Amino acid sequence: MAQTWSAADYAANARFVSDLGQPVLDLLAPRPGERILDVGCGDGALSEKLRRAGATVVGVDPAPDFVAAAVARGIDARQLDAQALPFDAEFDAAFTNAVLHWVPDLDAALRGIRRALKHDGRFVGECGGHGNVAAVSTALQAVALRHGVRPQLPWRYPTPDDFVARLIAAGFRPVSVELIPRPTPLASGMTAWLRTFAGPVYEQLPEDVRDAALDETVDLLRWSLCDGQGRWTADYVRLRFAALAM
Repeated sequence: MAQTWSAADYAANARFVSDLGQPVLDLLAPRPGERILDVGCGDGALSEKLRRAGATVVGVDPAPDFVAAAVARGIDARQLDAQALPFDAEFDAAFTNAVLHWVPDLDAALRGIRRALKHDGRFVGECGGHGNVAAVSTALQAVALRHGVRPQLPWRYPTPDDFVARLIAAGFRPVSVELIPRPTPLASGMTAWLRTFAGPVYEQLPEDVRDAALDETVDLLRWSLCDGQGRWTADYVRLRFAALAM
C-alpha cells in the first residue's frame, strides 16, 4: 500500500501543510551559507523559504510530480526515498515537515538522515504525533469494516517516548520532542482531505463501494469535525522535534 501524490491536488487541498510550517523553520533557524537537506520536500514551498534565508538546499522526495514542481521553483530537488538516502556527512542541518509519519521504515530514514549530517548537525522537523487525526482514523476503520475489510492505514503517529528512543538509536541527541495539538481548518472540506490523504484506505475496498464509503466517512465525521456553518476542522496533533547528530 503506497500513497501517491499529485502536486496540483496537494496545492489545491493541502497548502495548509506548508503554510503552517513556519514555526518549524523558526526552530531550525537556518543560517546563510549552510547546506540543508529537506527530507520530503514536496513541491518545494518550504525549501524555497530555506533558500531565501541564505542556505543552500537539497530537497529529496520520492514523488516525481513533487520533484518536478520543486525543480520548477528553482530547487535542487532529487527523486530519492527517505529510507535509502545516499549522502555522507554533507549537510549542516536537516529539515522535514509532515513527512516522517508516511515512511514505512522510520528507523532507516533516521539512520540515513544521521549519515547525511556532519557531527553536531541539526535535525529539526515536525510530523504527525500520537493522536493525530484520531477521529478520522477511527471513522476510516469503522467504514472499511462495515464493507468487510480490515484496513491498513497509510500513516503511523509516534509518541514522544517512542520517537526519542528512535532518535537515540539512530545516533542523535534529542534536544526537544513535544506533542502540539493543532486543530486545522480545512478550506476544501473533509471530502477533499480524504481524497488527498486517505486514498490508500479506499483502494483496499471493492471499487464499486468506494464512493459510498467516502460519503459514509464524511457523514460519521460531521458530528465531531464540522461546525454549524459547514466548516471542517481536522483533529491534528503534531510531533515537533529538534536533535543533534552525535
